[in-house]
Amino acid sequence: MNDEFYIGWEDKAPAGIGKRARGAVVVLLALVLALGVSLAVAQRTIGVSVFEWGKVKEFTGVLKSQPYPHLLVTRPGIRGVHTAPGGFSGPEVFSSYYLVRPFKFGLDADAAARFDGKAVSLKGTLIYRGNQTMIEVADHSIRALEDPLNPAPSLGKGEPPSPAPEKGSSTNKISLGRQTLVGEIVDSKCYLGVMNPGALTPHRACAIRCISGGIPPVLLVRQTNGAALYFLLVSSEGKSVNKQVLNLVAEPVEITGEVERQGELLILRADPSTYRRVKG
Repeated sequence: MNDEFYIGWEDKAPAGIGKRARGAVVVLLALVLALGVSLAVAQRTIGVSVFEWGKVKEFTGVLKSQPYPHLLVTRPGIRGVHTAPGGFSGPEVFSSYYLVRPFKFGLDADAAARFDGKAVSLKGTLIYRGNQTMIEVADHSIRALEDPLNPAPSLGKGEPPSPAPEKGSSTNKISLGRQTLVGEIVDSKCYLGVMNPGALTPHRACAIRCISGGIPPVLLVRQTNGAALYFLLVSSEGKSVNKQVLNLVAEPVEITGEVERQGELLILRADPSTYRRVKG
């Protein structure tokens, strides 16, 4: 029979009680540590994304307004052969950068249309994840370049861009055929680096606000073995679909449509009314 007892105001507990208390504390700490490790392992890897906040750089390239504003930037050291009217022959000479405004807004469509197909310079902040790159364009910083063959150096590399693509040129779009894809609709700005969100519902409210503000919607396809794939969502006619997809943002969906590649961009053409919600 253990007749030890402890009165709270005493300096020390009896040896037996102290030993049992220390043992209980050690067991509780081990359980907390094991629970923390289990939760960490169970979480999906967020991945590496970057928003170069506060670092404003100057970019030059060819601005395209459709299906969403983007900048075609010459890859350093690569000079394509210009042919008319088919655009460029030889290797792909451009990287494609999404263009958005600060906060939760896409680049103004009317402003983009005024510079469509023109060589421009602009100032902005880089956002990137994997092979996907975006520029948050500083307000009122876009200006046309009078001589597209001799603009300011692109990205500080000292390489002037190749001649601007012909109006209506495919800019080396490559058809990848009709495909059925299952993924999550995300807003490209937050997912590429500004917020680095998790998956599905935790990101829904923010994503809806961004997409309704004109940020390009992207279908994120997570592969079990390999890097995630990003498909820029457009209508069957190649137009923006921001308003049509809001009720499916941050939901697991299945989309069947035509896939094409333009530089690093994968573009998925499909009628939003055919998108199908699936179980997560």
